[in-house]
Amino acid sequence: MTTTSHAPFTLRSIAVPAFGPALLFSIGEGAILPVVALSARGLGASVAVAALIVTLIGLGSWFFNLPASLITLKFGERWAMVGAAAASAAALAAAALSPLLPGGLWLLAAAMVVVGMAASVFSLARQKYLTEAVPVIVRARALSTLGGVNRIGIFIGPFIGAAVMQFSGISGAYWVGVVAMAAAAVLSITIPDFVAKPAADDGVPVQQATLRSVAVSHAGVFLTVGMGVLLLSALRASRQVVIPLWAEHLGMDATQASLIYGLSGAIDMLVFYPAGKLMDRKGRLWVAIPSTLIMGTAMLLIPLSTAFVGLLLAALLIGFGNGISSGLNMTLGADFSPDNGRGQFLGIWRFMADAGATGGPVLLSAVTAAASLGAGVAATGVLGFAAAAVFAVTIPKLKHRRNY
Repeated sequence: MTTTSHAPFTLRSIAVPAFGPALLFSIGEGAILPVVALSARGLGASVAVAALIVTLIGLGSWFFNLPASLITLKFGERWAMVGAAAASAAALAAAALSPLLPGGLWLLAAAMVVVGMAASVFSLARQKYLTEAVPVIVRARALSTLGGVNRIGIFIGPFIGAAVMQFSGISGAYWVGVVAMAAAAVLSITIPDFVAKPAADDGVPVQQATLRSVAVSHAGVFLTVGMGVLLLSALRASRQVVIPLWAEHLGMDATQASLIYGLSGAIDMLVFYPAGKLMDRKGRLWVAIPSTLIMGTAMLLIPLSTAFVGLLLAALLIGFGNGISSGLNMTLGADFSPDNGRGQFLGIWRFMADAGATGGPVLLSAVTAAASLGAGVAATGVLGFAAAAVFAVTIPKLKHRRNY
């Protein structure tokens, strides 16, 4: 993709191809997330098995991050996104039909794995596209907006699904997902491919990097800044579990818990663009440290809450901290990714982030089982302070790095 030299770049100029597919894909995900466990239970699964089937989405995404980088490299960002959205649409159609087919529970489980794998490819391809399409001076704004768009889609998807389910039952949520994913695939076709290849000064093409070579050459980045990203992802994932669990611990009903969770999500969606602008103008540390400290503090406050208002205030603080960190992981990944081997680097980067997202709730569960829920929540809060410390030491304090 090229831009004319006489016209300044604006995010609006690429808004539809850059953010449209992401919004549609996340709407599709949001529509089905609340009903997967219910579908599994309807097909005869136990509570534990139903929870496992929901988890398969995240596991499929986590373990497919590295293959996703190779797929994106082979087919390019556009066709990787088209293929991923189409595959997800097909998987959701299979999930919608699972009650009518033999072995429906197995079909539902397989469909969720495919959705996770497709999400991995789609997410990596769109991140790589924005990293290469957007000038570095507005990189954080672009990737924060991408993170915000994802949040908006996940937020409104369940409402669209709920509206359709009023007329077609639980399968309606999956058909909303099918339509949204198919639309994302169609819109992704408008994304231009990047055809430039890295070349040496003498014009001879540089040998393409491999996953192994990128992992070795950037091991220092993965073991320093990457650990901060892992901790931040663990903190983010834990907060999604902590709020409803503590609400239940205080004896609140589902309506009250949902209200607190929803208001926290609303705050989350309101602050992503200003945070991206701050990162572009002042540097990544201006968001990385405050966001992790705010979320860590809020998590430590949750065990001290004894009623609706106290939990609501802590949840709103978590939403604000998470909102200002929108796009932070992606921005840091883009900052440190090399021109040759960017896809492979981002695949490893996302693998680490997803490892944290999986490990955070596991830590919460382990500490809760060994001590108490309050101790488990406090332990996850400590992750925020650990992430802040790692970022303070490892993120360059200069506004711009060498590749800015």
